[in-house]
Amino acid sequence: MGPAQGGPLPSLFPGLWGLWLTKQDFMVMLDVNLLGMVDVTLQLLPLVRKTKGRVVNVSSVMGRVSLFGGGYCLSKYGVEAFSDSLRYVLGQRPVAVIEPGFFKTNVTKPEAISQGYKTLEMEVALYLDSFSFGTGEKAVCSMETSCNQDLSLVTDCMEHALTSCHPRTRYSPGWDAKFFYLPMSYLPTFLMDLMIYYGAPRPAKAL
Repeated sequence: MGPAQGGPLPSLFPGLWGLWLTKQDFMVMLDVNLLGMVDVTLQLLPLVRKTKGRVVNVSSVMGRVSLFGGGYCLSKYGVEAFSDSLRYVLGQRPVAVIEPGFFKTNVTKPEAISQGYKTLEMEVALYLDSFSFGTGEKAVCSMETSCNQDLSLVTDCMEHALTSCHPRTRYSPGWDAKFFYLPMSYLPTFLMDLMIYYGAPRPAKAL
């Protein structure tokens, strides 16, 4: 894989990512995050219908706002769409989607993210003038301290979706999901673009 293997790098120019990502890069992410979930769901769907069970899928706030390139956000948007369409097909059968904010996991480790930035920076240097990745890298690496460490917020949502008499359609564990990313998803596109590009890497000599 290309730079995406090191973890999600937010606020990168979509065109910049397109220079290095291949179809295989997208397929690897989609196979795990989306197609694997679809396959398991379809295999178990007869039992879910027979026992009047429920379907609970884990997406992400990145299924509501696409902040970085690669297949991650693409896969999470797919989880949202699949879950919504499945809910319409099943009628009264509850289908819930968990949309966590940023929690402390292996994906948000500063070491992996920093290595991803370094790899991308070296590859960019082969084609373009020097880019300044410092701002974006510092912001992403600070996630280790800003990410929520209480994973029980996510598992509590899963428990509620599975056992509650009145489960919700969507759950958004984490204050960042509730008060930043979800409101951001309702902004006009041009405002969201400004927020994303504000912290994006740019040529070091740009005015």
